[in-house]
Amino acid sequence: MLICGCSHFSEEYKARPTFAEANKLFSQGSYPTALGKYKQIKEQYPAMGDRALFEMGIIHGHPQNAQKDYAKALECFQQLVRDYPGSGYRQNSEMMIFYINNVTLKDRTIATQQQQNESLRQETATLQRQVKDKENEIALLQKKIEGLEQKISNLAMQKATADRILIEKKQRRLTLFSKGEVLKTYRIALGGNPDGPKERLGDNKTPEGVYAIDSRNRDSRYHLALHLSYPNERDKRRAKELGVDPGGNIMIHGLKNGFSYVGDLHTKADWTKGCIAVTDEEIAEIAKAVPNGTIVEIRP
Repeated sequence: MLICGCSHFSEEYKARPTFAEANKLFSQGSYPTALGKYKQIKEQYPAMGDRALFEMGIIHGHPQNAQKDYAKALECFQQLVRDYPGSGYRQNSEMMIFYINNVTLKDRTIATQQQQNESLRQETATLQRQVKDKENEIALLQKKIEGLEQKISNLAMQKATADRILIEKKQRRLTLFSKGEVLKTYRIALGGNPDGPKERLGDNKTPEGVYAIDSRNRDSRYHLALHLSYPNERDKRRAKELGVDPGGNIMIHGLKNGFSYVGDLHTKADWTKGCIAVTDEEIAEIAKAVPNGTIVEIRP
């Protein structure tokens, strides 16, 4: 026993400088060099192998070690427990084995979850691209459908004759009818003071009531113009009661000459002096479909 004890203390004493050097390298982050020193100790001083194995296991599993290897760390700790059953490092090695096994399991779980997440992200990106492609296809189809509908509408309007016009002031809408069926609707602009029926000259109101197309002016300052039979008898009677001039010259017309480029934007505001305005293309279409004598109903 004395001989064995002296041998152990002799190896510990001899290995002390190398341990100090290895520990210094470890603290400086020189992990591969430190590992080499601990291997040297294990080979030259077998009695100090348990401590060397423990330090090697710590280095292999160290979080800041760029070459971290949990499998090699486990080998070190397991060899220590197996070959040095009475070592003072045994209990700590068993704890490290337990810890590394848990960490390894956790890492595998995280890696699996990350792979699943990446797969889901790729699937989502693929689905989003497919949805975008479908949306683009739908948009193109809608444009084609709108184009076809417009062509059909234009062909129908070329052959159709309207027998009634309905103007709905609140909805800013003009609708052509033929035998009770809707031919086409148009967005319109009204007089600058659109609420209520027209009462007098200069009030900028659009009339309300039942009238007829009684003439048309192809030389109007507002492109084509269809003249309405305003004032009717009720309008004249109301104006007489108020002692005012009922006014007149109410038309369905296009845009002011020279302003056809405004197009549909003209409906963003009520800008006429009491007339009903559409675009130049629309008044040309309406004029072709509507003969003189056509009934025009103007609702609030």
